Amino acid sequence: MSNIREALKERILVLDGAMGTMLQAYKFQEEDFRGERFKDYPTPLQGNNDLLSLTQPEAIKTIHGKYFAVGADIVETNTFSGTTIAMADYQMEDLVYELNYESARIAKEVADEFTAKEPHKPRFVAGSIGPTNRTASMSPDVNDPGYRAVTFDELRIAYKQQVEALIDGGVDLLLVETVFDTLNAKAALFAIEEVKDERGIDMPIMLSGTITDASGRTLSGQTAEAFLISVSHIPLLSVGFNCALGANLLQPHLEAIASKTDFAISAHPNAGLPNAFGEYDESPEEMGEQIEEYLKRNLINIIGGCCGTSPEHIRVIADLAAKYKPRTHGELV
Repeated sequence: MSNIREALKERILVLDGAMGTMLQAYKFQEEDFRGERFKDYPTPLQGNNDLLSLTQPEAIKTIHGKYFAVGADIVETNTFSGTTIAMADYQMEDLVYELNYESARIAKEVADEFTAKEPHKPRFVAGSIGPTNRTASMSPDVNDPGYRAVTFDELRIAYKQQVEALIDGGVDLLLVETVFDTLNAKAALFAIEEVKDERGIDMPIMLSGTITDASGRTLSGQTAEAFLISVSHIPLLSVGFNCALGANLLQPHLEAIASKTDFAISAHPNAGLPNAFGEYDESPEEMGEQIEEYLKRNLINIIGGCCGTSPEHIRVIADLAAKYKPRTHGELV
């Protein structure tokens, strides 16, 4: 298996697009989420997309295959909510190991099929680690600013379980993504370093924050540069941003960090901003035009799509990325 670090030197790597957007097209109902195995489960399960790796594995496999077929180098596992903390909403904490393991195994199976067909373009699987639905830096209670719904240690333990399962399932790298609270991310990074030490392995880590609004800050209040500085003690493969904004609005934040780090830079923006119905309607061509600006400015090493993006978006992005050289670390042209 070719090394992802070597591949990064050779070309701009393309990350997949949205999993949720693709799953919505299946219009799965409650019984589809449940399948035979969970048909009598005591809680409603519709909306638990991670569960579909167990109950609708063919759909997950097909989606990964579609992204690889249009030029993606890396697909993300279907594990964005794969921690005991997030799964508590469905009373499925006991399934966390299996959900992550199976999701990784499915994605790796598809990646290996494509790598076998095109050995010159090895495909990689990134274990997707989402932010959970709790924040360690801020209180969810406006009347009690000192209150925290989760502790650093609770996050660390939950992330460690997810990381172990993803690695056991065969991922090539780990992607800590959609970071709105850097303290949550630090718990995930701490857990990853713990697992790496215990197993004596070198697992590449991508870290992707999210700028939540026009203020240019993460939800826990950091600017792009502050976010970079606060995670730079970890030996990351890449640092970057995803979600929340469209490609054009994300550009200044990428510019803020691209000249200040030797890490690779990643971005997977949304297909524009959501419309009044919460849908993303930026076409692949519109998104491609904006992303080409990243490429012209030598900002990017890894590029993909988040909410609202489909294989057609990734096809356009992959075709564009092939025309440009990857950003040289730590310097803007």
